[in-house]
Amino acid sequence: MTTRTIKVLLAEDQSMVREALAALLGLEDDIEVVAQVARGDEVLEAARAHDVDVALMDIEMPGATGIEAAAQLHEHLPAVKLVILTTFGRPGYLRSAMEAGADAFLVKDAPASQLAEAVRKVLKDEKVIDPTLAAAALAGGANPLTDREREVLRAAADGSTNAELATTLHLSQGTVRNYLSTAIQKLAVRNRAEAVRIAREKGWL
Repeated sequence: MTTRTIKVLLAEDQSMVREALAALLGLEDDIEVVAQVARGDEVLEAARAHDVDVALMDIEMPGATGIEAAAQLHEHLPAVKLVILTTFGRPGYLRSAMEAGADAFLVKDAPASQLAEAVRKVLKDEKVIDPTLAAAALAGGANPLTDREREVLRAAADGSTNAELATTLHLSQGTVRNYLSTAIQKLAVRNRAEAVRIAREKGWL
């Protein structure tokens, strides 16, 4: 009986990491890396072009994050299984990934055998989640920030003034100030810089 080869797309902006992952997965008899991209906004097109079974994606990529790319794939190519592989073991990322339709969430220091097994399991409609991250996500609770508060905090991360943020986001300065103030209160911090830091650490941005 011939085992069907699982076609995998790798999305990772660091070429050395991407090539190492491709080499490791290439050692498996039933897995073939058929496409590699370095940008999140190239994932959907590559998945379509190569008729992939599984997309394995990093979170931090130019163009679009792995979570944004996962959401796109889940909407347009729902048959493709989604594996998020990241350096950032943040519980908020796990929650966001699952909401985007991800089937697996693993950290990059997981053994190669565990990654290959995750690829096989998601094709059987199983969910594969790093147990430490799962426990942290449950302990950390839900993201308290609204989408708009997150958007304003993300924009404020570069130190922009309220006036600059208002122009960028097409909001009034008063509205920007209110969103930032609410986010600061929800995160129980003293200023916007601390709010950005805490939200990033928890994977809420």
